[in-house]
Amino acid sequence: MPRADLAEFAPLSAAILSDVLDSLGLRGQAMAPFIRPLDDSRVMVGRARTGLYMPVYEVHEGENPYEVEIALVDDLKPGDVAVLACNGPTTRIAPWGELLSTASHARGAAGCVTDGLVRDVRQIREMGFAVFHGGIGPLDTKGRARMVERDVPVQCAGVPVAPGDVVFGDVDGVVVVPQSREREVLDLALAKVRGENDTRDALLRGETLASVFARLGIL
Repeated sequence: MPRADLAEFAPLSAAILSDVLDSLGLRGQAMAPFIRPLDDSRVMVGRARTGLYMPVYEVHEGENPYEVEIALVDDLKPGDVAVLACNGPTTRIAPWGELLSTASHARGAAGCVTDGLVRDVRQIREMGFAVFHGGIGPLDTKGRARMVERDVPVQCAGVPVAPGDVVFGDVDGVVVVPQSREREVLDLALAKVRGENDTRDALLRGETLASVFARLGIL
């Protein structure tokens, strides 16, 4: 099945995509609610480029603890979303900050989502880069965690994410659309948007919620 054009997701929302995924039996595609945007006004949609972190407890002399992380960021393409799986914010590490945002933004990446922490918040907000995070904190990963693999299947904030999956984030949260179902999900979501618009128009005309739901079946 051909890939969807990411621009087609523009009229959608995390809530609409979540509803459609639920209707298809894909009920575990919304990340845990602790994942929040740095900027509530930002909408992020792109294709997942994953990074898997593991804890470490020391730094060895002469090593580059950021080697895999740097390789991932330097390989980001326009429309990519860096998805960093850190096993949740209890790790206390901030794998994402201003410089990674700057490098990713310069390459046309669509954003970053991590279930770890983020730092350099003021600078990231000022550059307008979309970042969704599991918390805010100053601790660097050096000597605490390391990206050990990239572009592999991961679990981020409770959701399986594979490279190439569509990642959509807005103020309601982050939803992951499996690449194998993206065309089906997109078509149903666009139809739901049209149905919700018809429902809203009817309610604004003064029709009752019960009558509109009975006719259109959308709530």
